[in-house]
Amino acid sequence: MKEASCSGRFHIDLPDSNAATALCGLGQNTLHRLEALTGASLVMRGLQLEISGRPNQVERAKALVELVRPLWEEGEAVSQVDLQSALTSLDTGREEAHAQLGQVVLAKGQRGNLLRPRTLRQKTYVEAMERHDLTFALGPAGTGKTFLATVLAVRMLTERRIERLVLTRPAVEAGERLGFLPGDLQQKVDPYLRPLYDALHSLLGPEKTSTLLEKGVIEVAPLAYMRGRTLDEAFVILDEAQNTTSAQMRMVLTRLGERSRMVVTGDVTQVDLPPGQLSGLVEAAELLARVDGVSVCHLTSADVVRHPLVQRVVDAYARNERR
Repeated sequence: MKEASCSGRFHIDLPDSNAATALCGLGQNTLHRLEALTGASLVMRGLQLEISGRPNQVERAKALVELVRPLWEEGEAVSQVDLQSALTSLDTGREEAHAQLGQVVLAKGQRGNLLRPRTLRQKTYVEAMERHDLTFALGPAGTGKTFLATVLAVRMLTERRIERLVLTRPAVEAGERLGFLPGDLQQKVDPYLRPLYDALHSLLGPEKTSTLLEKGVIEVAPLAYMRGRTLDEAFVILDEAQNTTSAQMRMVLTRLGERSRMVVTGDVTQVDLPPGQLSGLVEAAELLARVDGVSVCHLTSADVVRHPLVQRVVDAYARNERR
């Protein structure tokens, strides 16, 4: 790839049309976003990206394009989240760390897309899960807490580093009212486990997920099913853990068996327990933060990887709660 520059102008030769399409974005929205973030003008001419403007604007735009190079170079679309993450790294002097972010590929999705952490805090979270037997991930909706844990678990399952994957979450909203819902017990709790099924389907596809569920290699069950068990050679994910009581959290943490690891995820701003009841997640994160073998990771609205509006919604509610 050739790069050239002169006063107030810089151009980059891209390797192929896929890279050009990925960098431009739908309706050239990625280039427009880069212009809004930097003040520079960006124009794609064939396979050459031309950046022009004041020297500082050109330099800033060039730096952002380089930081997301691992994405567009592979033909992957560059999202607003990717640009904002790169900009944050640029403004905080963490360009080198961000450049390494693009090299972390966890798996390939069903659609052929590469699955990787998209912010530095997500990268730290993934590293914590790989290095610790017990990891807590606290953060708002859309930060990839459950999805990244599921991706890593599926990869470890594929590599035969574990024998089974256990995904569980409390069905707090159902409570004692489960008996009033139609269907057998599995049908009653399935709606509360749907987000876990969705993550599995995006990684393995519905057919393979069903096969592994039937064989018991993957188990998706409500938290109550964990009592009295010892989970050996397993990757256990406890989702929506903010809705566990202190007793429930202690119960599930002590299920961990030999050659197993556990990831506990939750959003402490969305506790559905009765008023005045302490969340088991809040208590456990405080009690175990300094215990050897345990890592507590905090994600923020800056790590939201859903629709860009989600980040603004999270921030708006956070501001309101501080009043």
